[in-house]
Amino acid sequence: KQRSNPRHMLFKVDHLIADISSAITLEPGDIIASGTPEGVGAGRDPQEWMWPGDVVVASVEGIGTLRHPVVDATPE
Repeated sequence: KQRSNPRHMLFKVDHLIADISSAITLEPGDIIASGTPEGVGAGRDPQEWMWPGDVVVASVEGIGTLRHPVVDATPE
């Protein structure tokens, strides 16, 4: 539903990497899921939400694509 570019993010990528790297070691191919540069579904008119059956896709050119299905929460 959204396509954007990191230059539109509130927190710049170099700062995110520095903050995360202060706590853990980032490895080649790691993906940092930082949110949505284009805004959240609650701010749209009409509002948009993720539902079971939707798929969250994260791609890194030259490395590959991760696909994560949205599922119903199950009690533990």
